[in-house]
Amino acid sequence: MRLYEINEALLKCVKLDEDTAVNTETGEVIDIEALDALIMEREEKVLNIARWIKDLAAEAEAVKAEKQKLEKRQKTANNKAESLKAYLEKIVGQGETIKDANTVVKWRKSTSTEVDLEKLLASDYKDKYVVFEAKANKTDIKAALKKGEDIPGCSLVEKQNVQIG
Repeated sequence: MRLYEINEALLKCVKLDEDTAVNTETGEVIDIEALDALIMEREEKVLNIARWIKDLAAEAEAVKAEKQKLEKRQKTANNKAESLKAYLEKIVGQGETIKDANTVVKWRKSTSTEVDLEKLLASDYKDKYVVFEAKANKTDIKAALKKGEDIPGCSLVEKQNVQIG
């Protein structure tokens, strides 16, 4: 059997597609009998499988390295976008809308909950709204504040957020 024939036969022993009930994502060997039936000397078979393992390991390392490069590029792009968004927030007046055929810059109103944890912990509401000693349950606090409850150290703050579409 020629080397390329051995490689093709080895590949047939690996899950290749759904029609043959195989899993292309995991690369699991499913047909051990076919693998054993390959007409090769034992040493040749072992060495070919070992070479294949080395090749797959090298491919995995290359994919890992590329993934790290892409993650770094993603982080850089996100940081640049956030920096430019902060710049836009400074130069575009709140409530102002600027648009053309492809892009819209506008403002969206949002409400956030600000909590002075020390005041909240000193109040009667600490058992109801403090999940852990150092963290307040802002979702429940926000709902309570919207209902009109007065919770010491807690307030709703309206903000304007720039939206780019």
